[in-house]
Amino acid sequence: MVLAALSPVLSALPTSGEGEGHFPPEPQDFWQPLFAIPGTGFYFTRSMAAIAISAILLSWWLVRTTRNVSVVPSRGQHYTELVYNFIRNDIAKDSIGAKDFLRFVPLLFALFVFILLNNLFGIIPPIQMPTMSRVAYPIALTAIVYVVYHWVGIKKHHGIVNYIKWMIPPGLPAWLLPLVVPLELMTFFINRPLTLALRLFGNMFAGGILVALIAMFPWYVQWAPNAIWKTFDLFVGLIQAFIFALLTILYFSQSMELDEEHH
Repeated sequence: MVLAALSPVLSALPTSGEGEGHFPPEPQDFWQPLFAIPGTGFYFTRSMAAIAISAILLSWWLVRTTRNVSVVPSRGQHYTELVYNFIRNDIAKDSIGAKDFLRFVPLLFALFVFILLNNLFGIIPPIQMPTMSRVAYPIALTAIVYVVYHWVGIKKHHGIVNYIKWMIPPGLPAWLLPLVVPLELMTFFINRPLTLALRLFGNMFAGGILVALIAMFPWYVQWAPNAIWKTFDLFVGLIQAFIFALLTILYFSQSMELDEEHH
């Protein structure tokens, strides 16, 4: 699927001995819907199918492994608890402290397992599509983080005016405020959500490109680089899910800091 989705890009690249006739890919080259939804004007794409499959698989797994919770856990309950405890203790509690961390654990757990499974789709046949290499999905997840991030900050600082005042370093000379205030507001309202989404998208998109390029090798030499890269891609998918969850809780933690703690 990755190779099929990226074939317009690869075909546009020049090869040895070729001159004219190759052009850069255009946005429509990436638009490959599976089928149209009758009477709606909407289309169902490969990435939408992968997202739906991941939601169904995760829902099934979590219901199955937590339906009959016991003191002596089953194998499925044990693995689910390992992931949950990792998010709860090693990410949320260590980053935000024992006082406020617990209410954020469900969101962090959902983000981590959802991103991880969709990243692993890039190396799992027959899907072989890292869903987060489609920029709309990281942006959608970041939008959820963005809303919660500012909501907890506004609530902690008793209103949006105090929240914005908190963003500005105290003690600045008046002549510096016109320069510093826009930069601080841009950091909190634009840069952070933008980099959170693009970091995840960029890493997974690059992985998809490399898988597609490796697939162009002759079959008798393809297996070695393919095995090496898929092992590395497994590591990248795990790290990117971890980084997204970690940065999310760090942003939550900072937005709830008081003035003397922040500055």
